[in-house]
Order: sequence, then C-alpha cells, then structure tokens
Amino acid sequence: MPNHDNKRLHFGISLGFNSSKFAITHSADFTYHDTIKVVDAPRATGFNVGIISDLHLNRHMELRFIPSLIFAEKNLRYTLNTGDQDFINQKTIESIILGFPLALKYKSDRFFDNFRFYGLLGGRFDWDLGSNSKARRAFDIVKINNIDASVEYGVGLEFYFPLFIFSPEIKFSSGIPNLHVPTEGLNFSNVLGKLRSRGVFLTLQFEG
Repeated sequence: MPNHDNKRLHFGISLGFNSSKFAITHSADFTYHDTIKVVDAPRATGFNVGIISDLHLNRHMELRFIPSLIFAEKNLRYTLNTGDQDFINQKTIESIILGFPLALKYKSDRFFDNFRFYGLLGGRFDWDLGSNSKARRAFDIVKINNIDASVEYGVGLEFYFPLFIFSPEIKFSSGIPNLHVPTEGLNFSNVLGKLRSRGVFLTLQFEG
C-alpha cells in the first residue's frame, strides 16, 4: 500500500478485549463501620467492537474516531466480619457501553517499507445502556451513573499488507467523574465515596 499515506480519509474495524475495574475512594463512614472490613475491585474482562474513521492531518499525524460497542464488567468485593470468620460478598456490575473515543495518533516513519510504530492520546465519552442510576434495583447494592468521560493513551504497531493494514494496539483508560450515586440506608453504598473507571483495551484493527 505505497499510496496509503496520501489518502485524506480511511476506514476500518476494531475488535478486541478489555479489562475493567473501579478505582475506589472510601467514604468517611468506612472508618467507623464494624461489619465491612475491606472493599476492593478485582478486574473483570469483556470485549468490544468498533468502526474506525481516520483523518490524515499530515505525514505523521491522524485524527482518529472509533465509535464502539463495549461489553464490560466491573466487580466490587466486600470482606465482611461475621464473627467467627470473614465472608466475601462480590457483586458484578455488567455494562453495555456506547463509547465515543477521539484521539490524536502520531506515527513514525515506515521501517522496511511495511512496518511502523504509533502512539495516541485522547478522550472518550461513554453512555452505559445497562446502568441506570435512577432505575437500578436496591439489591444491586450500588448505584452507578450511566455517563462517563475518560482520558485514553496507548501505543500500537502497523503492518502493511497488499490489501489492508493490520494493527495490534494496547490502550489505557482513566475515568474522570465519580460514577457512584450514594443511596441512603444501604451499607454497601455508604462505605463508598468515589468510584472512577479504569480500563485496559487490547485490540486488533484492520484498516483499508
């Protein structure tokens, strides 16, 4: 694809896996709680698919937009003091997310004509179709806001073939707003102050 860099716009598809978790900030009530000893957030995995749109700004820079459908899970694990022994109560929050990431992509020159590195930096707006903070039922323990925004950064490789470009990529996501919606009267919610999303995305991209 020797003339690919002369295109103003090109498209592709993105397929991948993700690993998501919450970054937890405890509330003041957690210090005085005698039942809940520990709250942590083990990672959970999911998958994602997206449509790539790349606008070439110059020889090394592109503006990249990849609207995506993201299936993700996040866990909250509570260690409870029940007297004789500790008890683990883990809840999984499932999400179906419409993600709208926009990033600047900086590419190196080609090596051996058919290979190069790139890095990217940008942001993403998420709308969680599976999480409604107003309708979430009480036994779900923790209410989560359905709107999120995050900063994204990552690196990847481009391999040029006769008919397409193959790009493995790893990307990291750090959520900015607090997603926790406090619920009075629920101990599992009261011990939480802030919940911010964290994610790692490993994707395989095919571009024309």
